Amino acid sequence: MSDDKPIVRREDGRLIRGRGRFVDDEGSRALHCKLVRSPYAHARILGMDTSRAESLPGVVCVLTGAEVRELTNRFPQMAPEPTSRISDYCMATERVRFQGEPVAAVVATSAAIASDGVELVRVDYDPLPVVVDAVASLGVDAPILHDESGTNQTWGSLFDWGDVDGAFDSAGVVVEIDRLKFHRFSSTPLEGFAGLVTWEPTGRVDMLCNLIQPGVAMKFIAPALRISPEQLRIRTQDIGGGFGIKQNLYPYLMIAALCSRKVGYRPVKWIEERREHLQGSAHGNERTFLDIRVALTADGEITAVDARHVDDCGAYPRYEPLGAVIWSQVAPASYRLQNLRIDFRQAMTNKCPVGPNRGFSRMQNVWFLERVIDICAHEMGIAPDVMRKRNYVPEMPWTTPNGCVYDSGDYGAMLDMAKDLIGWDDWITKRDAWRAEGRIVGIGIGTALDSGTNNFGQSRIVNPNSPLSGNSEVANVRLGVDGTVTVSVGSVPQGQSHETIAAQVVGQELGISSDLVLVAIGFDSERMSHNNHSGTYASQFAVTSLGAIHGAVEKLRQELLRVGSYFLGQPAETLRVGTFEGVASVAAPDGQSVSLARISNLVNAQSAELPPELMDVSLNCRHVYRAPFQVPDIEKKFGNLTLTYAAQVHVAVIELDPLTYNIHVHDYSIVDDCGKVINHQIVKGQVVGAAAHGFGAALMECLKYDEAGNLLTSTFSDYCPLTIMNMPNLHYGNRESPSPFTYNGAKGMGEGGGGPIFAISSALQDAVATTGMRLDQSHYSPSDIHALLSGIAERRGAKVSMTVRTPSREPLPA
Repeated sequence: MSDDKPIVRREDGRLIRGRGRFVDDEGSRALHCKLVRSPYAHARILGMDTSRAESLPGVVCVLTGAEVRELTNRFPQMAPEPTSRISDYCMATERVRFQGEPVAAVVATSAAIASDGVELVRVDYDPLPVVVDAVASLGVDAPILHDESGTNQTWGSLFDWGDVDGAFDSAGVVVEIDRLKFHRFSSTPLEGFAGLVTWEPTGRVDMLCNLIQPGVAMKFIAPALRISPEQLRIRTQDIGGGFGIKQNLYPYLMIAALCSRKVGYRPVKWIEERREHLQGSAHGNERTFLDIRVALTADGEITAVDARHVDDCGAYPRYEPLGAVIWSQVAPASYRLQNLRIDFRQAMTNKCPVGPNRGFSRMQNVWFLERVIDICAHEMGIAPDVMRKRNYVPEMPWTTPNGCVYDSGDYGAMLDMAKDLIGWDDWITKRDAWRAEGRIVGIGIGTALDSGTNNFGQSRIVNPNSPLSGNSEVANVRLGVDGTVTVSVGSVPQGQSHETIAAQVVGQELGISSDLVLVAIGFDSERMSHNNHSGTYASQFAVTSLGAIHGAVEKLRQELLRVGSYFLGQPAETLRVGTFEGVASVAAPDGQSVSLARISNLVNAQSAELPPELMDVSLNCRHVYRAPFQVPDIEKKFGNLTLTYAAQVHVAVIELDPLTYNIHVHDYSIVDDCGKVINHQIVKGQVVGAAAHGFGAALMECLKYDEAGNLLTSTFSDYCPLTIMNMPNLHYGNRESPSPFTYNGAKGMGEGGGGPIFAISSALQDAVATTGMRLDQSHYSPSDIHALLSGIAERRGAKVSMTVRTPSREPLPA
């Protein structure tokens, strides 16, 4: 299916010229909504005075939490009892639980007047004790965030696979690490959350927004608004980036909907500002890894890992605690490890709720195991590339200890290619020479592995009563009377070139020019085929959406051949659909043909001439792709949790400036394997874009809170996003290992953003290894490194111990 000719992205024509249509481009006659947000991380709301705001000329209404409590239901929760009992509304009603939580909404004739009205609302707060550390949150003395549940733990369980105790008993080496910490950050899309919502007198609610997972979100929104999902219309147009976190937009859409009803069914627009986005949208998961024990053979093969993981989901679970099981899609990362015991707990804290963020929950677990690999390699004196090759999955398909099936790939070959791209041996020589001069230089490796096309059946591990399982997508392919083919699918593009790819694939599969293929822009729950799994998340477009499109194209092809047989008087099985003498047609072996336009006119405009055997032909074909999943074994936490696995290997050469504590990236390579590549240009763009997110997270971007729950990095002055000025040059390579589980051999490939975090961590560890320091964190801003190396920090890296026992077997070859 790969196309060697460069294909111009369809989206570029409007987006590069500034002609895209985003939420804020619509609703010229809409009212504007601004939110009153809590300055406290935890407090009771004793009272609220909205009178001054309501009397401001131009203010139409003020919506309060008390009204929200009366007019709506609590959000349903993914979590089981007792977490499912918490009072989670779209706005704080009696108590705020994170700084930035909305407590009121002001609606006015302009955004400026609404902002002025926000300043006039007076709220009387009674501050409460705050907890911002997830481990402390699970302690007996921690303040409880939600009295209804009586605990700060959303969910927890022991994941125990293989024979962990036996592996430790026979281990040649045991390495113990006291703590590792993966930091909190987000993806800062160019366009923040946004919604233009109209509650119509008929009860229908129209939401033009940039929500990226409408199928699941509708299951949260409709019951809370006390309407049927069939009364809820969700629409998207162009979206300025999503990266997962825009799945958590639905509380704000609900606020706008209630405001629309209160002002007399007028449209209400809410556009998030950057400070609001950093403070109250959705953050990526923050995770602490404790009491880590690693069993190894004398030659460095890891045979077992035993650890405690504590995840911080912020003030409300909402989409969580799915992350408490989704990490196990990549339980052993890219390694052959078969014995694994993880005591996993998720805690609520007085911080912004988390949401799926590029590599949701899996990125944190892969980073953890990459750190384990590097720390063990340094303790044992084994080179990082040798250590990885001794532990990589040796063959494909490969079944992990919890029943996930890695479909294809060769991680060792990818590492060799990545090393060749930067000239590994030359850099090793140069590194050693520079170190002799006193320079702080390191070379590191990061192996990113991520899953695509989730099995929602894993939600049953968290909550046996979950209403979701499997995964699917819907597409519709229709032939118009002029011979053009129109495609619509339930995905929600936000920069991934869905229009380009869909047109390319349909054109190739029908053998016609992609110029004849029209692709519906955005998503519309009333006009486009969709279901409860629809959306763009978890790197599944290449599998579920293209699978649905492929199925619809095949149905259309069969109808075309049947009508072509009627026209040409020859058996349908002898005919072909394609382009013949420059015309999209159905053709017979003898050279006769009938154009697709002629066929469509017969079916759609000349039905009186259709023979009886063709009366069921519509040339408007719908197909539902369903991934081949089963519900996992809930007790054993065993089963295939996802369909495909894409991989990337990153190699970094870095130098630490001892005066400024800045990290300079001297060289960097990425090798990607996303199965059969559909469009090389778009894949490379996705890889580079994901790498930019990873560099930002590793070197610049961190959402930091103080002990009172104040977000210290709430503007771009403090939370410094990566720009082109900070992006290093990259060497890029690709290997194709077609997936045996998809019709086209393709896999998802949008989750590689963790690669630079892994590689930079590895390279910095290499740079400081001679000091005996073992890095315990994932963020390396100059201030963090200065604190670490100067001894100012509370901890000076991880505390590591190694016990050497009798070698368990003969050494493995390098």
